[in-house]
Amino acid sequence: MDKKTQGAWIIHHGKKIWGTNNGAASYPAIDIAAKSGALLARMAASKQSELNSNLVTTLAKAGGLSPKTDLPACLEQLSNERVIDLASDGSVAVIGVTASSALDHTSTLFERNDPEPFETAAIGLGELVSQSPVGKKLAGEKIGDEYRLTNLEVADFLGQATAFGFIESDEEGDDPLLFNGNLFRRESIAKTKKVLDSLDSVEQAAFSQFETALKAGGALKLSEAERMLGKPLLSKLRAAGVFDENIVSNENGDHSFITSPGAFHKFSNPMVDDAFDHAKALVAALSYGMHVSSTDRGAIWGVDLLLKKLLRGEAVGPAPAIGKDYRALELERVISIKPQGSRYTMRLLKREVGEIALQVLQHGSAAAAAVGGIPGAQVSGYTGPEKARANFRKRKDVQPSKMQMRGLLSSVRSEGGL
Repeated sequence: MDKKTQGAWIIHHGKKIWGTNNGAASYPAIDIAAKSGALLARMAASKQSELNSNLVTTLAKAGGLSPKTDLPACLEQLSNERVIDLASDGSVAVIGVTASSALDHTSTLFERNDPEPFETAAIGLGELVSQSPVGKKLAGEKIGDEYRLTNLEVADFLGQATAFGFIESDEEGDDPLLFNGNLFRRESIAKTKKVLDSLDSVEQAAFSQFETALKAGGALKLSEAERMLGKPLLSKLRAAGVFDENIVSNENGDHSFITSPGAFHKFSNPMVDDAFDHAKALVAALSYGMHVSSTDRGAIWGVDLLLKKLLRGEAVGPAPAIGKDYRALELERVISIKPQGSRYTMRLLKREVGEIALQVLQHGSAAAAAVGGIPGAQVSGYTGPEKARANFRKRKDVQPSKMQMRGLLSSVRSEGGL
């Protein structure tokens, strides 16, 4: 496994254990490496930059870090890695970092914190079940052999891995299938065909019609997906990760739209992009400006020109909407915002994010079609597919039967392999 992929799994697993009762204590190397890597990705821009202590604290809080405990520990980790310089007044100088290089550093930090065998096993298990669903018994044998864990240790580890959300299970029988949300991000065309073949004739017709509409528009509102597929079939497909849900939030509520997992991945590495969701969030915000914002608040009429100007390092604006619709991106240091009276200008800080957004918007937006129907109000947040699907699977009222889930997941298992 390369360092970028390992770093992405560390971020993924770190997000799962944050907020749990004993996750950080049980997986300390993953916890500190994930927190430090996420902070680095948030602080850094494409070029070297300097941040005052107040901004560093704000960015830490935005990522859910405690300024008293987590922040000093993470800054020490990053300073030892020599990617930041700490000044006596609390300001921080950060080297130029991309999402890919942030994941490299995350991987290095993990290794330097002497991970326990089960922490390394957690990363290996995540990678294993993202390729194809694997029976729990076979997964246990593979993990036990590779990481030298006893049968009792394997049983305890698999229970924790499922409880924390590192992996998921169809919960069927004494040998449930294990998988995770990255299942349809790799070789999704072949796997999606296997899903189609596993459905009955009525479901196949609905699935094919929906796939055609999704490819044509890039995204569909959740309500439209429910109409075309029916709630039971859509529930099964969402729970298994066949389709992604993206959520744009404003004062009128949360607004969901469905995309294909491959919508962004022809432009970027799925593991790298999904670790932070920066490109998805930028596309959602820009699409909102194109299709919802009124002229007086700053509608976007030429997104190609706007993004190319940002990529040249120039400021765009001024417009009132910039100060309202890009706040989440400002806290992720994707952009910087400056006020000009009652209007605002913005500059792009993370160049690679703008490059991906430009390609997506030029070649079929993964958000524009759906965002166009959102009631007009300022964008206050964005929820990416991984978190949206985790929240969906917690809702007992919408879950498909275990037998249905097992049939779908079994259809995409590697032939002659796992």
